[in-house]
Amino acid sequence: MSYPKRRFLDGSAASPTFIGAASLFEGNIRGVGQFVVSGEVHGDGDIQGGLNVCAGGRWHGHIRARQAIIGGEIVGSLTVEGKLELGHRAVIRGKVSACTIAIAAGAIVDGDIEVTSDAPMVRFEERREV
Repeated sequence: MSYPKRRFLDGSAASPTFIGAASLFEGNIRGVGQFVVSGEVHGDGDIQGGLNVCAGGRWHGHIRARQAIIGGEIVGSLTVEGKLELGHRAVIRGKVSACTIAIAAGAIVDGDIEVTSDAPMVRFEERREV
């Protein structure tokens, strides 16, 4: 039986790149595939795939990604080619730009928000445990 893919990490066969909860990565990151950040990154990111900044994860720098789910904190700009989802614990201090954006009640964006398609910005109540 096949189940629908709810999040982009569900559809990937390859193992994602993890930055663990007790880790600090200093420097720019460029890569292909899925990236999961539970720790802290200081540097810019060019992610040719999906980015998941988990609750408790932090990124200081400018980020470009194909799609993203943010549950933690970003200090810097975030540019997403496709879908961006901000969870209820997300905090972004900088400009946000994406083709489609879904923002959970409780998420904080301290900066400009740009939707690059005709799709409306969607607000929702977080139902998943993060």
